[in-house]
Amino acid sequence: MSAPARLPSTIRTPRLVLGGWTDEDAGWYADLVAERSASAARRGEPPTPRTAGRPGHDAATASVRSLAATVGTPLPLHPVRLPGTGAETGSGTGTALGYCGLVVGRSTAAEPELAYEFLEAAHGHGYATEAARAVVAAARSAGYTRLWATIRAWNAPSFAVAGRLGFVRDPAATAAHPEPDDGRGEQVWNRLEL
Repeated sequence: MSAPARLPSTIRTPRLVLGGWTDEDAGWYADLVAERSASAARRGEPPTPRTAGRPGHDAATASVRSLAATVGTPLPLHPVRLPGTGAETGSGTGTALGYCGLVVGRSTAAEPELAYEFLEAAHGHGYATEAARAVVAAARSAGYTRLWATIRAWNAPSFAVAGRLGFVRDPAATAAHPEPDDGRGEQVWNRLEL
């Protein structure tokens, strides 16, 4: 099999634009990290670099710039926005909801992970499913044959999104990739054959 092609720099759905990052995204990205951190604290999880609280402006801007470098590659992580000023071009300021895309994560570049995370205000509207479905379709068109989603055992909403996309839990992969108990719950591997 040849290497997968790059995914589009902008992906559109009927309600969403998955495009490029700008430095102005640092504010909502910091809000997302703060929400992630507060949620982890409510579950009694110990802090990690991903859940250590709201990052400062410089740290959030550095993270956004790192994420921006992924767009237009075979493994992009796109901000997800409602259409708005400039969002139609993939680089604008439509209302930000979260992010969605492909990452190596715990997997490989040939069989990447689907990753998605949305601001709490965007939960319950089907945005994660819609964005993830669009990324899966782009991955299929680019030549990927399998995707993974690793989801913490407690994360019922993410299992629901993955299930709607056709992911199935893979006990063999979960057993083959044990992680030490760090207080955050078991990491469950889910597979999608494209």
